[in-house]
Amino acid sequence: MRTFGELKKNIKSNKDRKGLRELSMALLGDTATQFLRTALEGYGYELGYRTDIYESEYDVLESEIINAESGLYEKKRDFIVIYMSSERAYDMFTKLAVSEREGFADAYVSHIEGYWELIAERSEARVIQFDLNRIISGVYGNYGNRLASAWEYQYRRLQYLLAEAASRREGVYLMGLDDIQSRLGRKVFCDMRFYYDARMSIYTDALPEVAKSVFDIVEAADGRVKKCLVLDLDNTLWGGVIGDDGIGGIELGELGNGRIYCDIQRWCLELKARGIILAVCSKNDEDTAKEPFEKHPDMLLHLDDIAVFVANWEDKAANIRYIRDVLNIGMDSMVFLDDSAFERNLVREMIPEITVPELPEESAEWLEYLGRLDIFDTAVGTAGGDRTEKYRQEAERRSAKKQYADVDEYLKSLQMKADCAAFDEFHYPRIAELSQRSNQFNLRTVRYTEDQIRAIAEDDKYITLYFTLRDRFGDYGLVSCVIMERTSDREAFIDTWFMSCRVLNRGMEEFIINSVAESASQQGIEILTAEYIPTKKNKMVEDIYAGFGFEALGDGRYRLETDKYVKKDTYIRETATGCFTSLR
Repeated sequence: MRTFGELKKNIKSNKDRKGLRELSMALLGDTATQFLRTALEGYGYELGYRTDIYESEYDVLESEIINAESGLYEKKRDFIVIYMSSERAYDMFTKLAVSEREGFADAYVSHIEGYWELIAERSEARVIQFDLNRIISGVYGNYGNRLASAWEYQYRRLQYLLAEAASRREGVYLMGLDDIQSRLGRKVFCDMRFYYDARMSIYTDALPEVAKSVFDIVEAADGRVKKCLVLDLDNTLWGGVIGDDGIGGIELGELGNGRIYCDIQRWCLELKARGIILAVCSKNDEDTAKEPFEKHPDMLLHLDDIAVFVANWEDKAANIRYIRDVLNIGMDSMVFLDDSAFERNLVREMIPEITVPELPEESAEWLEYLGRLDIFDTAVGTAGGDRTEKYRQEAERRSAKKQYADVDEYLKSLQMKADCAAFDEFHYPRIAELSQRSNQFNLRTVRYTEDQIRAIAEDDKYITLYFTLRDRFGDYGLVSCVIMERTSDREAFIDTWFMSCRVLNRGMEEFIINSVAESASQQGIEILTAEYIPTKKNKMVEDIYAGFGFEALGDGRYRLETDKYVKKDTYIRETATGCFTSLR
């Protein structure tokens, strides 16, 4: 982690740097925030962001939010960061009569919710709200934890209510300031001399960690999330070497350090449950490597938890590339865990994009270390469901493909069927999630919350379509979405088109554009316009509109007369419940 001084130097050394992602942020606080602003701007450069930060004057947080003419709302902001310090909250608490203190937490959180409501009415910015780091009053001692009029009791209630409130509101992300204080310790986190002299509650030594946590949220909300955990086996998921020690000699359960490895496996299962793909990359004979998964009674992970299992004697970088090809995800969305420093360094050198944590020497420290890294931060709630099974099905498809002489023959054999329908309540969460996760096949890279998807679906000026796909190997589920905005009675703009890369090159692109043209035509749209906005990740779709017959207008803009559209061939058949037919 960089020091505050290094982050400060970043600003000077990177101010003229080209090719950075532009980010607009506002910073509001009830204590001084100028050093926090410096840390945020400097840390942004670490990740390739040029961060334009609007900082309010000292202690005018409330007036900035309430006043519709304030500088906060002068321009479009991507994020509004709100820092309300524990010290100020405690001051407010002590000014209340003892008889009024039992309602402090409820009133305080209700006040914050009012801020969120006003921001939502006046801005499209997402809110990053800091929670409150713990301070101890020392008035009642431990008894204060059970006394409703004591600060300690109200602090715990306040934290709970704040989390509850954030969980109910789209576009509000709660940043764990108290977690940072717990990791660093109170003496590192806060120097009270600094607070009394400069009214700055967070000491400079802690600011890089705070900036990192803010940008963890920014990156997750921007779709830059980790999707896959690639696991070594020997001395990573169990102690010992299966090929040498045998099934009875490896450390799992009560044997040796077995409980450590069981907890590591339990953590992997928790990641899988929230949607992270698990893969194995081991230097081993495959049958030997699979034996603990199949036979060891203390093994928590099983073969059906692993999407792609690779065990051979090839170098691990080559095997990780194979795993990436099967999953069809970016290398920068993968994390590799291996106890061997040699293997970690080899993979880092061969695949710079992948994240390879430098695990501590003691395996007992791994989980705490990985927890501090927050590698798998996310902006949307996800569930694993049958995602692992879908990727195993994809591995079977890749194997079946080798049996056919050409691609057409293989695509015919898949017996693909698709649905096309307007957005509905059941699919809102998946549509929002896919908008957050899709980076490569995403024409304009617009992100949506579930509430925004609902509002679009219920607005008559939008034409919405979602698409599902299944074949003889299994069901991909919802794989793509298109949002068209009516700009006049006879024209519409393709505001959004994103698609899961898992279904590339199967004819799904052709199926979708056929459906889009036909749906627009049926609803009286004679002219379709579209746009491609380039990012570092979506170059693969830069020519897709031109390839489908749209007229290029320059600057990434395209136009199509729907009555002149020529339907594209595809082997995908629409189900009986669908709206259109697209069968070759």
